[in-house]
Amino acid sequence: MAREFQRGHKAKISDLTAGTDLYIGVQISGPGLGFDISCFGLDAGEQLSDDRYFIFYNQPKSPEEAIQQLGTQAGDTESFRVTLDRIPAQIQKLSFTATIDGAGQMSQIGPGYVRIVAGGEEVARYAFTGAEFSTERAVMLADFYLKDVWRFAAVGQGFDGGLDALLKNFGGEVAEEQQAAPEQPAAAPGFAPPAGPAPGFAPPVATGPPAPPQPAPGFGAPPAPAPVHAAPTMVAPMTTPPPQAPPQAPPGQPPFGQVPPPQAPPGQVPGQMPGQPPFGQPSYGQPVPGQPMPGQGMPGQPAFGQPAFGQPPQAPHAGQVPQTPGAGLAAAMQKYRELPTGQRWTQQNPKLMRADLAQAGGQPVLARQGSMVLYQGKVEFGYKGAGFTGRIVGNMTGQEMQLMRCTGRGQVFFAEEASYLHPIELQGDAICVSAENVLAFDESLQHEVRRIEGHGIPGGALFTMLFQGTGTVVVKTHGTPVVLPVTPTTYADSNAIVAWSAASQVVLSSQVRLRRNAYPGHSGETVNLQFRGAPGNFIIVQPYEV
Repeated sequence: MAREFQRGHKAKISDLTAGTDLYIGVQISGPGLGFDISCFGLDAGEQLSDDRYFIFYNQPKSPEEAIQQLGTQAGDTESFRVTLDRIPAQIQKLSFTATIDGAGQMSQIGPGYVRIVAGGEEVARYAFTGAEFSTERAVMLADFYLKDVWRFAAVGQGFDGGLDALLKNFGGEVAEEQQAAPEQPAAAPGFAPPAGPAPGFAPPVATGPPAPPQPAPGFGAPPAPAPVHAAPTMVAPMTTPPPQAPPQAPPGQPPFGQVPPPQAPPGQVPGQMPGQPPFGQPSYGQPVPGQPMPGQGMPGQPAFGQPAFGQPPQAPHAGQVPQTPGAGLAAAMQKYRELPTGQRWTQQNPKLMRADLAQAGGQPVLARQGSMVLYQGKVEFGYKGAGFTGRIVGNMTGQEMQLMRCTGRGQVFFAEEASYLHPIELQGDAICVSAENVLAFDESLQHEVRRIEGHGIPGGALFTMLFQGTGTVVVKTHGTPVVLPVTPTTYADSNAIVAWSAASQVVLSSQVRLRRNAYPGHSGETVNLQFRGAPGNFIIVQPYEV
């Protein structure tokens, strides 16, 4: 089953397939539009320092044939063969792009995709639609880039200037490309599919002679719902609209903001303010053409509470400067859009965390009950009980966690009371966290209650939760915390401490042996925790006392 990508998602090629001889298919179309699909081989500075690695219809392969343009096949508008282990060391990135040949905009395209096929099987697909673009004429669709290992990224970033802007972005020479184009017609047969694949290359259909891959079922429709960040969610821009000329007043009425003449019109009812119609009735006199009805906004704007995005504006009133919808809304919403990264845990903002359940082998996530604020995809939520013994221990120690189990193949967003969230990744090590400060964690982590011994403390001890193994635990704090290294003289209030490295030695320090309410002369700091340990240990303290 192919792995679905959204714009901004990234992954290692080795996580998708063990092969390095890959088929890249691009499908993009629009009514009356023509497209040029190319591949740019870029250096470490993301520049086209060697023109021989600009793979397009006039140059269908690189010198060592590690990158080859195969042409239209199997429902793909364009296809390529990429042999990663043959790409020279100076090429650090392959950028697959699409530009419109002639007039048009990327907002006019239909559903399309970029897919990776290895050994005849589709292993990854990035689907896109014209709704993700506006006036762009060139788009960087996807990248293969070398960062320790080869990785794949769904980009979806466009340029209004078309191919010229794309070449300038990569450091290419626009003038030379324009002079060279007339020498070879676009329909020259030199960029037909190669005569035969190299040993080990498996096109999408493995039987018989080399043949193109068969299109996936439902090829023409979007394979996945549009991402949430591409759908309008607000009914009006949050930014202040540009100033516009005030509408002219209808005949017989004073300008907006002016006090009307003191004389009352005929038919005025008792208690009615001069110049105002009775409650719930239209203005006195006959309405002029273009005048808005009661409860309706200014001409050119929708009625209050009605969606404005995507609706055609009404005819403006005489003398009114019409507004330009769309651009302001998109700009206002840009900073609030989802931050997709393809990682297991992604922090959307300081107070919102997203978990991708399809990552990490599809392992479930355990989270505090009621902490889910949004989810996408097919996700199931179930009660996670601690068992009879666990409930007894939790009640006695104050470290009981009411958890839910999140499973499926989707993304879940977590938050709680606008607390600050901090993902802590464990790689076989351990950390102690108070149960009150745990929001969510990978089910692969082991957790248990740890006892902190002490004398002179009511109950004889304090308790915390110990997490260890490989995975991530999301810690929540009131306010921005501080992380301090452990020294022989490090003390922290037991009500403000959030977490500490499990290798630290913790000692309870009590200045008095009476309860606070029984000792009116105390300082209020009766119980502290003293931390000791080797260099590298730390504590996390929040600016708040539980």
